[in-house]
Amino acid sequence: QVQLVESGGGLVQAGGSLRLSCAASGRTFSSYSMGWFRQAPGKEREFVAVISWNGGSIYADSVKGRFTISRDNAKNTVSLQMNSLKPEDTAVYFCAGRVIRYYRNEADYWGQGTQVTVSS
Repeated sequence: QVQLVESGGGLVQAGGSLRLSCAASGRTFSSYSMGWFRQAPGKEREFVAVISWNGGSIYADSVKGRFTISRDNAKNTVSLQMNSLKPEDTAVYFCAGRVIRYYRNEADYWGQGTQVTVSS
């Protein structure tokens, strides 16, 4: 059974930083893209960042220059370093495994999500 488990969410003041981590089990994702998506209250899930199997990355315009996605294939993990956080970054953040089309929020596996709240 494949599981993706996120950690690292919490409450932070605007301008602060958080680091999200996602640990995968049940299969290896070293050959596939992994990503982060988020969903704010009352809004649809949206793309945040995706990283390919060899480390290439793409970011949503809203987080470019502030967030950094990384992966450790040996540990089967993906992380999201979030700096200069803004209140509009408040959302539940989801880890995704084997991302098919990031621009359509399509992935084969999803974590349960971790809450990130940024206070002003």
